[in-house]
Amino acid sequence: MAETKKTTTRRRSTAKKATNGQAAASQENFPDKAISLKSTFNAYPAGKYTHEDVGLSADDVLAMYRNMLLQRRFEERAAQMYGKQKIAGFLHLYIGQEAVSTGTATAIEIGKDSVITAYRDHGHGLALGMSANECMAELFGKIDGCSRGKGGSMHYFSKEKGLFGGHGIVGAHVPLAVGIGFGHKYRETGGVSIGFYGDGAHGQGAVHEATNLAGLYDLPVILAVENNQYAMGTAVHRAFSETEFTRWAVGYGLPSSLVNGMDVFAVTKAMQDHVAMARDFKPSFLEIRTYRYRGHSMSDPQKYRTKEELEDKKNEDPIIRLKAYLIEKKMSDADALDAIDEDVKEEVLASVEFSENSPFPDLSTIYEDIYEEDDYPYIGR
Repeated sequence: MAETKKTTTRRRSTAKKATNGQAAASQENFPDKAISLKSTFNAYPAGKYTHEDVGLSADDVLAMYRNMLLQRRFEERAAQMYGKQKIAGFLHLYIGQEAVSTGTATAIEIGKDSVITAYRDHGHGLALGMSANECMAELFGKIDGCSRGKGGSMHYFSKEKGLFGGHGIVGAHVPLAVGIGFGHKYRETGGVSIGFYGDGAHGQGAVHEATNLAGLYDLPVILAVENNQYAMGTAVHRAFSETEFTRWAVGYGLPSSLVNGMDVFAVTKAMQDHVAMARDFKPSFLEIRTYRYRGHSMSDPQKYRTKEELEDKKNEDPIIRLKAYLIEKKMSDADALDAIDEDVKEEVLASVEFSENSPFPDLSTIYEDIYEEDDYPYIGR
């Protein structure tokens, strides 16, 4: 009994010493001045950058203009086809946000780098060089679609172009973006993973877990919020106590930038800078402020914003802005740019005809892409 009491007293004494030691260590490590933050912040405003600042020729800028127009006309025609019940399910249009996808595609090495996004994915696919035919056919649910008719509007995919979707669950693809970045680092590909998500997804826990891991493991990842101001019908200020998303990056020690997503050169410059960091295994964060001119989806009555707000935002239209730039810099004239528009419209109309004539997937394909297949083309070996 006496031995037990002595042992207990000794344990208490040891525990007391340990506690005192921990307290001393804690006090010693506690900063007595303001913490020095690892994060840095940059801003990329509209009108600051020219094509020369981002290393582009006149032909490059014309190609950007054509691609942005292709996205716009494609989405407008898709909306018409949805109204004619040629397209089923959901349809989320990218109208107004074309500078984001085009600026990104201009700044990366397509095929080497990876892009992953949420359900508003048509623009990213077209910007990366996917054909209007395969994109429209996917909306129609046809076998010639980019996902063989099984993905629809929200699940575009292209191994060749490095597009890893198109994902329908809000924020759930952001861990995949970080995982793809891990894959690039592990395999030493030199590639970069860019994960886009909407402002509404920024409150999802998985987004922050993934952001933390990107910073912890120094992954070649860029996480980019396409802040189009509304998550379905909820304005940013009604959903977040801190609406400056770039400030959130401080908690993860990531450099962050605020980008005007209505200016394609601002997006290109920001992406060029952040891609360079990512190739050096420095993950980063972007808030790209943009605006969608259509509803969240085709069933959205848009009662959460006024007509005056929408018309005012149309003064910032990224395509109109770029058209004015091309004319001002004498790279083209109004007639030539109108001719490009007509050519794009014909391409989109041809994609509709292609999709109409493409067959639906055969019933025999129903189990494909589900179970293990010896010749499955998307497994790296």
